[in-house]
Amino acid sequence: MALRFGKKKYSTVQVRKRDVPDGLWEKCPGCSEIIYTKELAENLQVCPKCGYHFSLGRQARIDLFADEGTFQEWDANMTSADPLGFTGQDSYIAKLEANQKKTGFKDAVTCGAAKINGRSVGISVMDFKFLGASMGSVVGEKITRQIERCTEQKIPCIIVCASGGARMYEGLFSLMQMAKTSAALARHAEAGLPYIPVLTHPTMAGVMASFATLGDIIMAEPGALIGFAGPRVIKETTQQDLPEGFQRAEFLEKHGLIDMVVPRHELKERLSTVLDYMMDT
Repeated sequence: MALRFGKKKYSTVQVRKRDVPDGLWEKCPGCSEIIYTKELAENLQVCPKCGYHFSLGRQARIDLFADEGTFQEWDANMTSADPLGFTGQDSYIAKLEANQKKTGFKDAVTCGAAKINGRSVGISVMDFKFLGASMGSVVGEKITRQIERCTEQKIPCIIVCASGGARMYEGLFSLMQMAKTSAALARHAEAGLPYIPVLTHPTMAGVMASFATLGDIIMAEPGALIGFAGPRVIKETTQQDLPEGFQRAEFLEKHGLIDMVVPRHELKERLSTVLDYMMDT
């Protein structure tokens, strides 16, 4: 006897998802956990599950380091010009204006004076959200002035680094900042004053090849990508497989390029301890 199988009709039920506001949750790149953004902010943008360090905004970074109410900004209104008249899909001026509107800042670095556990310091904080924290004339000039003020006032200098490298829209004017900042740091060292760079993710190219790695003590946050060219470019150029963790902070500490990898929650106290030792007071 032949069996016949009829087609069973299933009704389609549409389940309407409850609308969830944008930005309420964040997926951690380190462990893929979904984290409530408020919880992430309260934990200094560090994943509570695996310790992955998300990017931290410049104002939050200043608040992390500086004693409350002590930060005084230097050269706040300095803005970039367009020396080459750069034009592409968008002009350089248009890109600057868009990033100024997006971030609320004039350029990619904020510099000033502050106190860390009562000690006077000069501090600069680079912001990757502004054109990848690329180093143009304004970034180089503000950092140079900060270093020179620190030398004049006989106080330590701290630079929180994050950058994709030189700002291509300014060509040679950008590359000149490498020499200018390095010369200012040489004079600061001759005066016997400490300089500590704090390398965050990512610190690359011209910034890494100049002031980011000229410190007396070089600190870095966990997992930060640090190097000149990126891993993909190096691999394609050398035609070799790269070691695991290549160009990450932990790898570079192991091989002697940086001195210590410090979790974000411990950075202020570690800086304070190192400065107490270096200043002998």
